[in-house]
Amino acid sequence: MVSSLNFALKSDEEQAAIMYQFQNFLNSLDFSCQILIQSRRLNITGYLEKIKEIAEAQKNELLRIQTQEYYGFIKSLVETGTIMAKSFFVIVPFTIFEAQGLQVAKLLKSSRSQTITEEEFQRCKSQILQRMEFVALGLRRCGLKAIPLTTEEVIELFWSTHHPKEAEFGYYPEIPPEIIT
Repeated sequence: MVSSLNFALKSDEEQAAIMYQFQNFLNSLDFSCQILIQSRRLNITGYLEKIKEIAEAQKNELLRIQTQEYYGFIKSLVETGTIMAKSFFVIVPFTIFEAQGLQVAKLLKSSRSQTITEEEFQRCKSQILQRMEFVALGLRRCGLKAIPLTTEEVIELFWSTHHPKEAEFGYYPEIPPEIIT
């Protein structure tokens, strides 16, 4: 997952430096990667209800009026537009074939599934972690922060992509502990 940056608020010199660093980052990659931007509708009904409760419980008349006005402002803002949350991700791929150095011709001939040893798995894991660190470092030079997702976060990302309505209301299925570890 990658942080965002308000590019429009930067000076022309800062914008040029960021673009130059990003260009250098892309040119330094010796593997492909994908950039995913996810826009999700936010449901803030719970937040509005909490504001209403706070306004009703307010003892100070001036604070109660201000809280009610704030509630009205937020409610009208939500009614006139959609509140969206944007998330940014860089997908760093890795395949078993890269680790084993297999060629395309061999892949086409092989119809059986590939299995790997624990040693090969650990080597692959090390290589993907190196790629992720390389990407994070390149993005850091552009003023962005990147952190790897946990298994649970990856599952939630996939689930919310395929179930946007449920995710809007904050519903996520329970993930069995044996999957997360």
